[in-house]
Amino acid sequence: MTQRVLIIGATSAIAAEVARLLARRGARLHLLARNATKLSTLTSSLDPSARVTTCVADFAELARVEELVRESVRELGGLDTVLIAHGDLGDQLKSEASFDEAESIFRTNLLSVVAFLVPLANVLEAQGRGCLGVITSVAGDRGRPRNYTYGAAKGALNVYLQGLRSRLFRVGVSVVTLKLGPVDTPMTVGHEKNALFAQPDRVAASIVAALDAGVPEVYVPSFWSAIMPVVKNTPERIFQWLPFLSGR
Repeated sequence: MTQRVLIIGATSAIAAEVARLLARRGARLHLLARNATKLSTLTSSLDPSARVTTCVADFAELARVEELVRESVRELGGLDTVLIAHGDLGDQLKSEASFDEAESIFRTNLLSVVAFLVPLANVLEAQGRGCLGVITSVAGDRGRPRNYTYGAAKGALNVYLQGLRSRLFRVGVSVVTLKLGPVDTPMTVGHEKNALFAQPDRVAASIVAALDAGVPEVYVPSFWSAIMPVVKNTPERIFQWLPFLSGR
């Protein structure tokens, strides 16, 4: 049976690689994105034999999200797997001076995601099967001065997904929290790169494997599973004196 996949935020570098992987193995794709030009470019790069439909939408229009979900399920003829991949780092320093910027970061990284999760969870719960994957971030595991507004949004999303996972597991629906470390993408173009930055194609392969397995929570790349317990459990008085953890 052909896997029917909805990808939200499909033109991000990581989601685009996921779409390419799934298209090559014959999945039926419906791609939602905010930029029509990027979406057209992505679609033309997919396996020519792939069945793909697309929709351009502003994810900040939260009142329209439920309609987008209904349209997506109708286009696919059902739903097996979802990947929610949209997000934005925002401007941390600006968010400290402007509530408008802080609200924008929360709207993009938390509220718009939850707006999708509510109707999608209800669809999958009603059919009693499926997989719902959401890209979050290691930044959500502990507040750090360099990105704590973004991290707070992702941290709240992690907690939401924990509750959703416990609600849905009894009916056979998997909720996969994908905690990504920094990835070398356009979203991080202004950041100094180091050995911890991953490449989108390798990250995409790990995401597809996690969705296939239906694992509850996974760090991508996997080495973050060794790093983040140290970051999370370092006492605050020590944490604040370590520039590589608490610096800007």
